[in-house]
Amino acid sequence: MAKKKEKTLEEKLQEALVPENQWPYILPENWCWTKGKYILEKMESQKPEGDYFYYIDIDAIDNSCQIVTEPKQIAVCDAPSRASRKLHVGDTIFSLVRPYLKNIAYIDKSLSNSIASTGFYVCTPKKNVFPKFFYWLMISPYVVDGLNKYMKGDNSPSIRGGDIEGFCYPIPPLPEQKRIVYRIESLFAKLDEAKEKIQQVLDGAEMRKAAILHKAFTGELTKTWRKENGISEDSWELKKIGDIFNLFSGKGFKASEYTTNGIKLLRISNVSYGSFDWEDTKYLPYEYKEIEKKLLLRENDILIALNRPITNGKLKICLIDNNEEYILYQRVGCMRCKEDVLLNSKYVFYAFNDYEFLRIFSDKLQGSDQPYINLPELKSLLIPMCTIKEQSEIVSKLETILKLENYIANTGTSLLSRIDTMKKSILAKAFRGELGTNNPTEGSALNLLKEVLQDKS
Repeated sequence: MAKKKEKTLEEKLQEALVPENQWPYILPENWCWTKGKYILEKMESQKPEGDYFYYIDIDAIDNSCQIVTEPKQIAVCDAPSRASRKLHVGDTIFSLVRPYLKNIAYIDKSLSNSIASTGFYVCTPKKNVFPKFFYWLMISPYVVDGLNKYMKGDNSPSIRGGDIEGFCYPIPPLPEQKRIVYRIESLFAKLDEAKEKIQQVLDGAEMRKAAILHKAFTGELTKTWRKENGISEDSWELKKIGDIFNLFSGKGFKASEYTTNGIKLLRISNVSYGSFDWEDTKYLPYEYKEIEKKLLLRENDILIALNRPITNGKLKICLIDNNEEYILYQRVGCMRCKEDVLLNSKYVFYAFNDYEFLRIFSDKLQGSDQPYINLPELKSLLIPMCTIKEQSEIVSKLETILKLENYIANTGTSLLSRIDTMKKSILAKAFRGELGTNNPTEGSALNLLKEVLQDKS
């Protein structure tokens, strides 16, 4: 059999370059498009040795910042069959499973002795491709979104290693690669510093809100107001919920009773943290207003979820503050002020969110998997009460202060979102040659690619 003729360097170069009619977008003239298989080394296998080894699986990745948080130390005798990807300093590991989750990380010296799962593609850049440049390229929206298009499967949608090898990558000259990395990392460092400060403000806002609520229901918030209005400190007293409110819960209705229009059915899924969630709204025919008069809700009624009422330290409680009518569904409790009680309903609504009340409330919950509170237990809870005038003063002060804190929180959250958008924009510009770092007079990336193709190692 005749020996296969070896390709010339020019033939290899033409094969490695992406034809112009297949370019994803236009690059600077001294850059080039090539596929992964021409700039990445073949992956290597490595079996665990000794007594213990460090293993990197997908759970070890913090995909919010693309780092390995902590490799697992595993006995070699317990090594999973997937533990066989060899790692080197400068590699980028890219999860083949659900790539949109961005389980991607850079391998530094501290991780190079670990073994990775076969669930990763290990990107080992060839000579003259700067490892950190390739890492930033792999976490860019262009690459992540582009590879997502190759996903297959329903339960665990995945891509193949061949998809990474066949993907088109923009490659600048080596000096430009290093400048891009420096610019990205310096810009990201400033954005991360800003993000940390914003997060501190947001964390402080939650603490301030908790402190303000507690001051309100210990009498401290209106201490000066009482002196100015000649109201005694002794005007405060603890009262049972059952002495202030009439309590009742809803009833179940069959799905066959629902209609596309009518009176809203207020269900437990509609009761959120201080506001109603009407994303999934059910209706009953209008004639149910007469049939279910006892379940018809009114303005100033306070609604509370009876099942799983507290999640993430927050109470699912809402106040009806309009004239719209609703019918109450099961597993939702209603607290309706008794006719002989002078009460500002918003005062009680806020009081239920005080951390001291939440602690007492939590102690009344029954059940472990599905904690709930029943109406008798709810009736027995004590709440600090003051005069109706002071209740209104407390509500007024709280709404002014909380409005400001909510504005701060919303602004901070919006800024955090903008920072994430800015990072994506920086990465998008970086790999289009739009960061202002490119020098068109220095060597072309074609020379770099030739050196890579010449390298026999």
